Amino acid sequence: MANSALFHRILIANRGEVAVRVARTCEAMGIVPVMAVSTADADAPYTEGRETICLGPASSSKSYLDMEKVVQAAVQTQCTALHPGWGFLAENPQFAALTEQHGVSFIGPPAHVMRLMGKKTPAKAAMAKAGLSLIPGSDGILANIEEAEAVAETVGYPILLKAESGGGGKGMRIARSKDEVRGAYQDAQNEARAAFGDGRLYLEKLIEGGRHIEIQILADKYGNVVHLGERDCTVQRNHQKLIEESPSLSLSEEERERSCSAAVRATAEIGYVGAGTMEFLLTQDGVLRFMEMNTRLQVEHSVTEMRAGIDLVAEQIKVAAGQALSFGQDEVSLEGHVIECRINAEDPNDQFRPSPGTIKRWKLPQSSDGKIRVDTHVSEGYTVPPHYDSLLCKVIAHGATRDEAIKKMQGALSEFVCEGVATTTEMHHAVISSREFQENSYDTRAVPGWSA
Repeated sequence: MANSALFHRILIANRGEVAVRVARTCEAMGIVPVMAVSTADADAPYTEGRETICLGPASSSKSYLDMEKVVQAAVQTQCTALHPGWGFLAENPQFAALTEQHGVSFIGPPAHVMRLMGKKTPAKAAMAKAGLSLIPGSDGILANIEEAEAVAETVGYPILLKAESGGGGKGMRIARSKDEVRGAYQDAQNEARAAFGDGRLYLEKLIEGGRHIEIQILADKYGNVVHLGERDCTVQRNHQKLIEESPSLSLSEEERERSCSAAVRATAEIGYVGAGTMEFLLTQDGVLRFMEMNTRLQVEHSVTEMRAGIDLVAEQIKVAAGQALSFGQDEVSLEGHVIECRINAEDPNDQFRPSPGTIKRWKLPQSSDGKIRVDTHVSEGYTVPPHYDSLLCKVIAHGATRDEAIKKMQGALSEFVCEGVATTTEMHHAVISSREFQENSYDTRAVPGWSA
């Protein structure tokens, strides 16, 4: 089990970009990363020179999502800790508990905290108690359609019906009048049952024209909690983030300080440990309203790392090994402006259709000043499998100002070359170069500068 000494071997229970990201930090810390792979990833170039163990077939349910197989792989390879990355089992409290029961330290929050924050209504109650503002809605789980209609009349239309479990935009439906509630309720419930095995729903007032803001948190086992500022994740499609940046130009300094301080208090109150992210909706009246907490490393953590100069994965590992945070809030210095674009193997001109296949040419942007970072698991000749998320890489640009970060990103996207599969690079260039993005005059309702 964990103690103040660092781990010698860590199982990385994930694939692709996040697996490489975690492995690199492990190697820099003198820790052996063991890559858990499916048969589809067994010969991936990013596994070369690294120890691997095969979990099972390409199907996620028979490999990366099989809790018993993953824990068995950790024990079998003599790993004393496990990093879940993001997605798959990263936010599954049963998996976290099972890992710990087998003497393997889970690099993440305690299972009971994950369980609390994984269910939306208890999480909202805990955050309200700590002083965070909430979006108006139901007090808890809706008993039936009739209760949904009654709550909707109270908070006012339009409303959003949301799944109690899961995420990623599944189990969510909008109703703009009483006539639409019944159909929206049934559709959301059916999708939630199919995706998460849990058809329970709750209701929120639909805030249109808002901004999606999140606050990065780090906490240790001794009650020390710090925040590393906020990220603006408003550029989205179907609730999936496309571009992230920090700081947010839409947040006043007063609201930034109030919300970050409240997020730190809330994190301490629930006994959180590790890296976590609180997600908010910034309403048109300038108030940040809590939506949910992600109890894991975020895809967009690289944005914060560039501004803060802190390796979040290294901090996760140290905290899981029983060490205290090595810095306090007054030692956190957030510099300049950072923008990140997620490049996926998708065709933005064809409804973002996935584009698996073999990459025939791959050229990454270069940076002489260290202000361009590319996180990826891809190399020339890599075959993008059809079974998983289509993320190819993340391009991150750091500038002294937002305008400088935009110019650096434009240059980086122009240098980037990927042949053999369709990518979203063209869309990102259009968004970054658009008047709406550059003037910060957009919200979650549409992708600025892109209409295909």
